[in-house]
Amino acid sequence: MPAMETLLESWSAPQVSVLLGVIVGLLFGSMAQRSQFCLRSATIHFWRGQFDGKLAVWLLTFGAALLLVQLQMDSGWLKPSNIRQLTTVGSLSGAIIGGLMFGVGMILARGCASRLLVLSATGNMRALVAGLVVTVIAQASLRGGLSPLREWLFQLWPLAADRRSLAIYLPAHTGTVLGLLTLGLGLWLARRNRISVWLGLGALGVGAAVALGWFITQWHASWSFDVVSIKSVSFTGPSADTLMGLINEPQIPLSFDVGIVLGVFGGAFLASQLGRDFAWQAFSESTGLARYLIGAALMGFGGMLAGGCAVGAGITGGSVLAVTAWLALFFMWVGAGLTDWLVDQRTI
Repeated sequence: MPAMETLLESWSAPQVSVLLGVIVGLLFGSMAQRSQFCLRSATIHFWRGQFDGKLAVWLLTFGAALLLVQLQMDSGWLKPSNIRQLTTVGSLSGAIIGGLMFGVGMILARGCASRLLVLSATGNMRALVAGLVVTVIAQASLRGGLSPLREWLFQLWPLAADRRSLAIYLPAHTGTVLGLLTLGLGLWLARRNRISVWLGLGALGVGAAVALGWFITQWHASWSFDVVSIKSVSFTGPSADTLMGLINEPQIPLSFDVGIVLGVFGGAFLASQLGRDFAWQAFSESTGLARYLIGAALMGFGGMLAGGCAVGAGITGGSVLAVTAWLALFFMWVGAGLTDWLVDQRTI
């Protein structure tokens, strides 16, 4: 993209990064809002034996992201040596404990971190309050009073940097095959449940946004004279950094992560307006408040301990075959299933 490179050469690296983040975020936010993409819904329906459209949407998203990212890696465009999730020390204990905590939290708060941000943009004040709690606890877990506990749990079972990729344990191109199989299963479920074409395209668009994030940050790093982090969509850490920037700085520091948060909020808001889905929703006696706050706190800490949220670890990290991401995602499903059974199904 020579013309684009020429245009952006007059911009600083942070300015370009935030612009690219906004572009990816707009795609993710709008598609997530239209498809109603939600890991919480998928896990609930799976554990209750309802293999319907909610599960199909998640499988389409995960399959699309995995396939498109693995094709980038197979082609040599996206190199494992440039990906932080594959080149730094990880934590199996963090993935297990953090994944469980996040899974419990997203059931209690009725949405994962990404879903809360999307719902906030559509007028859901319950999601906005819960999302703010997630970001505050995430920041406390990263740099504040909860960071010693997070670091202690992280060190219980560390994983060396050279063992973090599933690719070293599997035959070549296994990731691409897994992506095709997951996408095929999602398409089969979508057809069996007769979900609309637009819903399916929205789910594919969410996965494509994750793949675009990897592609576009690699492209930026390939021509920028500054050091550019190669990454994609995540929410727990970026949301915390964005909130802290608003509180502590006269201007929010520009970065890809900040662009993601702003773009997702803007994309979801625009999609809700176009689809006439925007509606103010507040807490009531039936919805309760305590479960949202407890769930949000668990997600904030669990997400930072696990190395990311349901999207940041589960899909973004999963798409590059990070061992800890797949482990965290598995325990998110386990934690969500147990909590749904103990808390919600027993009260029905």
